Amino acid sequence: MEQKQAEWYTVCHRDALIRNSGVCVLWGREQVAIFYCHRSDSLYAVENYDPIGEANVLSRGIMGSIGDEVVVASPLYKQHFNLQTGQCIEQPEVKLKTFSVRCQGEDVQLNL
Repeated sequence: MEQKQAEWYTVCHRDALIRNSGVCVLWGREQVAIFYCHRSDSLYAVENYDPIGEANVLSRGIMGSIGDEVVVASPLYKQHFNLQTGQCIEQPEVKLKTFSVRCQGEDVQLNL
């Protein structure tokens, strides 16, 4: 049985990332919020659409942590979303789509 290889797509340059903050990239018709944690040198990618505030704003949210969870607080109603799982902390029935993200040299890539 043939195994499908992951397809990675370059969406921006590493210089576009902002330490401990998010940026929005457009892939086709989908807006993706990419967050860069400088302390751990980690990248996270979630959909940019806030399903509670009903707007594409999550890349402008405040990145932080609650306990061991890395989160973004929506700039609209301040709900916190886990950047690894997409789960909303305050409303567990709400979950964001997450994406695999990596740096390959100076390119930031998503596996969509």
